[in-house]
Amino acid sequence: MSTSNKPVSWTRSRLMAAAASIAIAGAIGVGAVTTGTAPVLAQAVKVEAPQVPSFADVVSQVSPAVVSVQVKSNVRTTSDMGTQLFGGQGFDDLPDDHPLKRFFREFRGDQDGGQWQQRRGGRERALPRPTAQGSGFFISEDGYLVTNNHVVDGGSEYTVVMDNGDELNARLIGKDARTDLAVLKVDADRKFTYVNFAEDNQVRVGDWVVAVGNPFGLGGTVTAGIVSARGRDIGAGPYDDFIQIDAAVNRGNSGGPAFDLKGEVVGINTAIFSPSGGSVGIAFAIPASTAKEVVKDLMDTGSVKRGWIGVQIQPVTKDIADSLGLSEAKGAIVSEPQANGPAVKAGIKSGDVITAVNGKLVNGPRELARMIGSINPGETVEVTLWRDGKSQNVQMTLGELPETQQQASTDRNQQQKAEPSSLADLGLTVAPADDGKGLVVTDVDPQSDAADRGIQPGDIITSVNSREVNGAQDITSALADAEKSGRKAVLMQITRDNGSRFVALPIARS
Repeated sequence: MSTSNKPVSWTRSRLMAAAASIAIAGAIGVGAVTTGTAPVLAQAVKVEAPQVPSFADVVSQVSPAVVSVQVKSNVRTTSDMGTQLFGGQGFDDLPDDHPLKRFFREFRGDQDGGQWQQRRGGRERALPRPTAQGSGFFISEDGYLVTNNHVVDGGSEYTVVMDNGDELNARLIGKDARTDLAVLKVDADRKFTYVNFAEDNQVRVGDWVVAVGNPFGLGGTVTAGIVSARGRDIGAGPYDDFIQIDAAVNRGNSGGPAFDLKGEVVGINTAIFSPSGGSVGIAFAIPASTAKEVVKDLMDTGSVKRGWIGVQIQPVTKDIADSLGLSEAKGAIVSEPQANGPAVKAGIKSGDVITAVNGKLVNGPRELARMIGSINPGETVEVTLWRDGKSQNVQMTLGELPETQQQASTDRNQQQKAEPSSLADLGLTVAPADDGKGLVVTDVDPQSDAADRGIQPGDIITSVNSREVNGAQDITSALADAEKSGRKAVLMQITRDNGSRFVALPIARS
């Protein structure tokens, strides 16, 4: 090898090394290496991301208005339970470290050892003890506050704990079990920070909400989420119209407010869906539109007066609509008017479909209940009915919804003396009732539409397509008339357990 090749090889190696250095420098963010220039240092990572909303401003303003509500009730305690359980020993006779004594003390709420006293010498004492703990919020500067009815129900003493730790006595102004709302009043020589209800129907699905409350007795706690749905029916009652939110709501949040980003109350937390008892992201709040009216009535009179028409109602299904000739499955069908109620006096009958009140369309039973409940007793309303294939209006003066609604009674003996008749097209076997009113179902074909729709032996068929039935021929005739009219189903009124409902059965085509 000649000496002239050495410089070439050395130069190539130097060039390759320099290229590698530049590549490494570029990889770590250092500027290119140049002769006589200082290296450029790497820069810290900085990401330009959308601004995440902060709820701190809302929370700082509304927190002083949110309180913890502690409730005590008078509970009678006796040593009889201990005598029965412990074979002659009373609760107090057990050693302090006895596991059963510890269990019953904790079970009955006596964690500080000072709440409970037993009956001695034949005397029984009733002592206040904590029975419930929830949340609430002030709605006026003079001390009115809102919480849930189930928080204060059964209470005899009420204490509110402010966000700064102050404890103040409160008194119950009124409560409403049907909407699970209650109003307390703190009488104190001070002005309270308070919050307002949001405007009707302001909150939208997808809007942010902030829940402030007292979960598990921990004091002021803030969680956030969005409105997941509106108009939820959770089976709590006829006025169900809940807002569903996904903010973490747990035990103790009951009665606490859900705020929008303006610091206005859009809902009052009242229930959660949870197999475990903890938050799974499904919580329900009473909407502000409902709460405002109820709270106002409670503050004014201590109770809520609701309009009442006195009917049992059920939804109009597609089958029911077809059987009645209705173009849409909307409205509420009257399964049974209650005796001496406003509906009976106005001439409303079983099988009528209420489609509107004062010109406002009724989509279903819950909407009808809320409409009537929002009108004062004694007012006259115009009710639009669908009857005998056409629409008509009746005037009705509303009564007052009773505290305990009486169910219409149907005292019928279901023992059959006549021979049963078969209605093979419907999958039913029937026999006349002993009092001659209606037909008792004695057998149901398990493969029939009647079985699919829940008709059972012992049910009483009282009418078909609004016609009273006293024999199987009445049903056969009603089927024939419906088929001639081109209807796809017949509407049967069924009574069971002193209740009445309608079932639409398809007509078998030949």
